[in-house]
Amino acid sequence: MEAGAGRQQALLRQVLGWRVAAAVAWSVLLLPVCTAAFVVLSGLDPFHPVRWISNSLNDLYTSYVIFCILLMSVVILVISIFNAEFYAVVPSIPCSRLALIGKIIHPQQVIHSVVHAVMGMLVAWCAAVMTKGKFQFLAVPCTPSESLDDAVPQMCLNEYHLFFLLSGAFMGYSYSLLYLINNMNYLPFPIIQQYKYLRFRRSLPLLVKHSCVESLYFVRNFCVAYYFFGYIPKVWISTTMDLHIDSKLHPLDTLTGLLDLCLVYHAWLCGVFLLITWYIAWLLFKIYATETHHFPVQPTFAEETDQCLPKILNSNPPLIIKFLALQDLMLLSQYSPVRRQEVFSLSQPGGHPHNWTAISRECLSLLSDLTQRLIAQQDAAAANGRAKQPAGELKVSPQTPGAVVTEDMSSQSQRSNIVPRGSMSSLVKSSLMPLKTSPGSDVGSPFSSPALNCKTGILDVNSPWHGSVPSPRVMRRGPKLWTAGSDLQMNGSHHESFPVLSAARVGSEAVQPSFIYTWLQNKQEQIKNFLSKRVLIMYFFSKHPEASIQAVFSDAQMHIWALEGLSHLVAASFTEDQFGVVQTTLPAILNTLLTLQEVVDRHFKLPHVSSKPPRISGSLVDTSYKTLRFALRASLKTALYRITTVFGEHLNAVQVSPEHKKRLQQFLEYKE
Repeated sequence: MEAGAGRQQALLRQVLGWRVAAAVAWSVLLLPVCTAAFVVLSGLDPFHPVRWISNSLNDLYTSYVIFCILLMSVVILVISIFNAEFYAVVPSIPCSRLALIGKIIHPQQVIHSVVHAVMGMLVAWCAAVMTKGKFQFLAVPCTPSESLDDAVPQMCLNEYHLFFLLSGAFMGYSYSLLYLINNMNYLPFPIIQQYKYLRFRRSLPLLVKHSCVESLYFVRNFCVAYYFFGYIPKVWISTTMDLHIDSKLHPLDTLTGLLDLCLVYHAWLCGVFLLITWYIAWLLFKIYATETHHFPVQPTFAEETDQCLPKILNSNPPLIIKFLALQDLMLLSQYSPVRRQEVFSLSQPGGHPHNWTAISRECLSLLSDLTQRLIAQQDAAAANGRAKQPAGELKVSPQTPGAVVTEDMSSQSQRSNIVPRGSMSSLVKSSLMPLKTSPGSDVGSPFSSPALNCKTGILDVNSPWHGSVPSPRVMRRGPKLWTAGSDLQMNGSHHESFPVLSAARVGSEAVQPSFIYTWLQNKQEQIKNFLSKRVLIMYFFSKHPEASIQAVFSDAQMHIWALEGLSHLVAASFTEDQFGVVQTTLPAILNTLLTLQEVVDRHFKLPHVSSKPPRISGSLVDTSYKTLRFALRASLKTALYRITTVFGEHLNAVQVSPEHKKRLQQFLEYKE
């Protein structure tokens, strides 16, 4: 186990290490350009352009500017380290305001915010030093106002410099806060593969515009905060450093002081300088980290076995490695006939299709997991709209961990007779396994909606979908009894698979719930009802339906790549598969895709689920994860059409269920 984890970490360093180093190197190389632009704009003098340009060029070679560039390089290095430590390929989507507050006060986020505030203060200090004039020093000589004739010069606090430092800390903290709220640590993989230079050049104008606008908002917010609380750090620093306050100057925590246009301009320019340098480091890391990586299908040497595509897909590597492997699978299935032949090849000796078996098994497992997750989410959505059954009608077996709550024997037998065994896909039956949790799914709260628990794999064992995938007719027939996710977790972990008992066994072993169990259930419901009537509490605990749906599809990008890679390989096998290795798994592939198609179509018919993707404005911060479910639906339909178009009427000989055969015929006739 430790050796496998060590190899995975070595692979992660091998794949991601040089990308982080290259991003940091380019960020540091671009820093002098940004510094030169800042020096030129900070000394703006449009009425004397020749003197303005000559003074700016002379300042670029001074020792303090060179020192500031070196110090800024250290800042960029620290920011890049945090970018590399906090990245995520699956976005964390808080489904309630309380979950968002929990993320903000999380210790890791607190460290992130404090470090960025300190780095922002260092950037502001460098900006104040390079601006010169009244912003350069924190302590300046002054004379007391009461005796101007023979007064001894004293050191007074330069509030302009203090304003710069505090504004830099405020902007650094605001950047960290928006980094969390806007999921800026999310790495979106590009749909169209481009050169890194083209991607950077395309995003650069948007980066500059975004920095200028965001700096305006930061300066506005800081001026408001400084107006109310600016006297606190001013008095504390002047007292600590034994500095006087020059009464001849207007204090900056007044309207007169904050309306100084020169001060506002230089504070805004400092914010633009900070944001541009930090956003460049962030953008370069995203570009390098999402660049494609070539994984060999077959090892050339024995020590390269752990780096092969089938081995990586079937292991449990870091998520970014798995995403890169699935991206490579998608690309090789479309554009590399030579590598496709390696996928279809047989092992020597033995003649077994190990490569195809490993790749197809992992793709089908991913799609099966998504199917089960969507089924659980739909069960939870239906349960959320139903009234809870009275406690006296429930029959619970408390001796069994994760006790199964059942109806009477007649409804159980009726339900078991409705579901035809012949229509159960072998793949879906085998996919009843613990589902993977994703960041952003908050469970365990007494107000947690069942729609959130579906992401963590909490399935309703009394649902007719537990253990099999029903036909659409089953969904409209037969009574259902639903249980809350918290009830299922009382006696066992939600990662264990609950046993499904037969109707006869349940009827013989079921007993009436104990008095204590019933009393606890009633008290729990009373507390829920009491708190649900409190507006302030529900403001923080209420779940946003759109966020819950986005959390279900947060990792749909790898399912899209699995769909595209699998469908392209199946379509190419019609002419390239010399040994017929794909034909052995073609029924399972079709059953999986058609079952997922039914479940996805049913998902878009749920209430509060939009059938059209929202319009995404061109912004520097990527929000494509909000439309992943629409991309998944389009990719799924395209994958089915890709297979049916190539195979045509030959698919009639494939063994699938009658319902799937009807659905397949619609794709063959282009009626879907």
